[in-house]
Amino acid sequence: MAPHSEDVTLILRDLESGDRRAADRLMPFVYDELRRLASHYLKNERPDHTLQPTALVHEAYLRLVDQTRVNWQNRAHFFAVAASMMRRILVDHARSHNAQKHGGRRQKLSLDEAISFSKGKDLDIVALDDALGDLARLDPEQSRIVELRFFGGLTLEETAEVTGVSLSTVRREWEMAKAWLYDQLSNDERDS
Repeated sequence: MAPHSEDVTLILRDLESGDRRAADRLMPFVYDELRRLASHYLKNERPDHTLQPTALVHEAYLRLVDQTRVNWQNRAHFFAVAASMMRRILVDHARSHNAQKHGGRRQKLSLDEAISFSKGKDLDIVALDDALGDLARLDPEQSRIVELRFFGGLTLEETAEVTGVSLSTVRREWEMAKAWLYDQLSNDERDS
């Protein structure tokens, strides 16, 4: 039986109020979706990646339930934060791996067709993270939309719900952000 969003939201509220047992009750409701997110991220990683989906889920989950300053809105908000957390873990892992193993050489991943910068093109996850940081300084809303759509796997509708903006605004901002990121990442590639 699939969990209802209301059930997850109630458990998140319990977690937020300091009920440590809420974390144990939450895991069965969110594990499959977290695992799907982790698998989605890792399928685009290098074949010898040492981080496995289960480890990524567990590390992200531990960080999520330890959050003390998050006002959990609902299930979609939880998964948006989870996506951001997984992104941070993978970027940190890539930076560490690159520094240790390859003298700073960056790791590549295939960019999901949903963002469609260019089909079959490899993208450097560290370069994407850097570009998203630049975008966040210029337009935090666009950066958040990219993070939710690309890293979180949220639909346009879910992204609109989480961000509290209209679907048409999310669509417009998504298209503008993709164009800006494509330009930035193409410039980085030409410069290397």
